[in-house]
Amino acid sequence: MALTLAGLAAERPLGLRVLTGEDVLDRPIGWVHPTELTDPQAFLEGGELLLTTGLALDEETAPAYVRRLVDAGVAGLGFGVGLSHDEVPRALVATAAEVGLPVLEVPRKTPFIAITRAVSRAVAADEYATTVRIGRAQQDLTRTAVGQGGPAGVLRKLAKLVDGWVLLLDTAGTEGSAGAQSYAEEVREELKQLRSGTRVFELDGHEVVLQTLHTRVRRALAVGTAEPLDTAGRHVVNTAVALLSLALEQDLKLTHAWRFLRTGVVDLLAAGQHELALGVMTTVWGDPPEPPWALVALVGNPGQRRRVCDALEGESSLFFAESGSAVLVAGRSGGDVLDRALAAAASVAPMYAGLADPVPLENFAAGAEQADLAARAAEAEGKPLVTYAEHSARGLLSLIDPVVARIYGENLLAPLRRHDETGRGDLVESLRCWLEHHGHWDVAAARLGVHRHTLRNRITKAQELLGRDLDSPGVRAELWVALQT
Repeated sequence: MALTLAGLAAERPLGLRVLTGEDVLDRPIGWVHPTELTDPQAFLEGGELLLTTGLALDEETAPAYVRRLVDAGVAGLGFGVGLSHDEVPRALVATAAEVGLPVLEVPRKTPFIAITRAVSRAVAADEYATTVRIGRAQQDLTRTAVGQGGPAGVLRKLAKLVDGWVLLLDTAGTEGSAGAQSYAEEVREELKQLRSGTRVFELDGHEVVLQTLHTRVRRALAVGTAEPLDTAGRHVVNTAVALLSLALEQDLKLTHAWRFLRTGVVDLLAAGQHELALGVMTTVWGDPPEPPWALVALVGNPGQRRRVCDALEGESSLFFAESGSAVLVAGRSGGDVLDRALAAAASVAPMYAGLADPVPLENFAAGAEQADLAARAAEAEGKPLVTYAEHSARGLLSLIDPVVARIYGENLLAPLRRHDETGRGDLVESLRCWLEHHGHWDVAAARLGVHRHTLRNRITKAQELLGRDLDSPGVRAELWVALQT
């Protein structure tokens, strides 16, 4: 326990007399700082007991001096009498009483070094007690974690050590110390705002520290206390987080098995085994989303797919599984499935999404393929999202593999793009506009803002570079496809 102003004033050998602030003497003293500066704010951090003999103070300057100390956040003021002042200036006492600054009168016989030593001894004792408390708590938690207590025992032990309540949250529910379950719903709402790290908030008169664990499956530890955690308390919580993360990560193989089970459910749905698939989903994960579904395919490398599955573990009312080289996310059509899937993908960017919505259960296989095709199109175009409705609206182009179409277009139009890079004309855009307006020179020229003779020269140059007859309908069709990729 840190030394307070009341504790210091109670040390009779020092002979200190309390002049003001009797109601706030419970302030802890962080350190002692003697100074005769009239404005020491730049040298203070807050929480100090400032000592002065008032060498540069008088009845006129004292009030402003006191207010500067309050602005600096000092714990109190020790004023030495018998040197430059026989008594503490009345204006200083009156102002201190007005603003709530404790003032201790230090008698001539008490050197400032005696006060500094008293505070130093208390600070050292407090730091030693904190170190001992942390060490003992870490030993208790470790013995519990490696013994038969396991994670549940660690939670109970932690609650006792911090004199509060503790909750462990994951996708399966919550587990905690006595009385902690009543806070579970509110804590889970706060967890929605925390992707990783630590969040501190107030709940029913308690300060709650919410911290995610270092596990592949999304989990978090919530610790609620009536008073904010001190240094020792924070160390104890960090130790518990490390021990729980280690213990819970031991079920990594089980996590892999769950992932394989999810993929198996997708295979059952795609094969038309709807009743069996829904039965597995209900038994293992609870009620499945109500059909029709919105299906979101997220494509990325294996590491990204693994991490996005980790991020989705905390999402309720969604079903997800790895399917081929994508993660398929299913939820009720018309809900927020897309927003939640994109939020998970954003944490492991870049990933690309395709959406098929709505998808009746009997059309699951087709819907999954549609979402995957849209995601591949998004990847080819470098767009975060393409819907299947948007993709299919492209007609014949939607039947061409996006990657193949892009490579074809790049190769076909390469001579024009190299020409345009020299700054000698915009052949690609001119060709696009000319084809878009069915070869009408005047209309296309007007749209481009150039003379029709300029446009004719550009198209002639394009034909020369491409080595193709632009009067041929087949050539025009090929170029139009290339320009759309």
